Amino acid sequence: MTSQSPPLTALADVTASDAALRRFLHGLPGVDGVGLEARAASLGTRSVKTTAKAYAIDLAISMIDLTTLEGADTPGKVRSLSAKGMTPDPTDRGTPSVAAICVYPDMAAVAKEALGTSGVRVASVATAFPAGRAALPVKLADTRDAVAAGADEIDMVIDRGAFLSGRYLEVFEEIRAVKEVCGTARLKVIFETGELSTYDNIRRVSWLAMLAGADFVKTSTGKVAVNATPANTLLLMEAVRDFRAATGVQVGVKPAGGIRTTKDAIKYLVMVNETLGDDWLSNEWFRFGASSLLNDLLMQRQKLRTGRYSGPDYVTVD
Repeated sequence: MTSQSPPLTALADVTASDAALRRFLHGLPGVDGVGLEARAASLGTRSVKTTAKAYAIDLAISMIDLTTLEGADTPGKVRSLSAKGMTPDPTDRGTPSVAAICVYPDMAAVAKEALGTSGVRVASVATAFPAGRAALPVKLADTRDAVAAGADEIDMVIDRGAFLSGRYLEVFEEIRAVKEVCGTARLKVIFETGELSTYDNIRRVSWLAMLAGADFVKTSTGKVAVNATPANTLLLMEAVRDFRAATGVQVGVKPAGGIRTTKDAIKYLVMVNETLGDDWLSNEWFRFGASSLLNDLLMQRQKLRTGRYSGPDYVTVD
């Protein structure tokens, strides 16, 4: 399934007013939901041979934002998760590290210290995660605190209420404001696709976020009933592909929530390869937001390496 980018004459004019932004977003091609879901399902049936599977498992591990976002998080838990992210399998030092450790802002400094010079990044949710129900000054303060504590990446949530009410420019300006206070930290914009009702809304919010300067578009918080799905992630992939074709700017994609098995992860990597190509097949441009996925990838990796599964104590319980 293909989609066409709208003709972009003067990109700045698109966001000059609420009316202009509304015209642009509602002028995007409508999403063929049946076709989208069929395409996602078809890509999910592709078989991956043993050698390619080993490569895909290591690639998936390197793309994980290993996440703990619980009210009961402690510095000890964050240090333990950081150690696991740096050395996922102590019995095999050839196992790649994860991309980032994702925590609440008050744990960013703990993660930063624990990760040291490992190269594993600190990602921090901000802007009143997960609901996003706070005034803009509070959201900006939340972001500043995370960056000051050492966050390399910020995962922000949009105001879904504003977007669903049609206050598109308000959402655009909020993303721009957060992007500005991020400084050098990369910004991932979370849509909570399960709350946006329609595929057309997901396409519109993807373009809105990219126009506002998002470095990544992200499906979900992992805190609602419907999180990442193959179809909504494919739609984000098509959006970033079309955005680069129209503007020359590359934006990353992060599905999050509900991706728990190696089989699931490989399906998403096939979608990346078939939809976006090699340019997105690295952790600079594609991530998995996950907590339990790493354990299954390690188990499957060990099976390929040794020919057998290890016991239940082979991986740590997060």
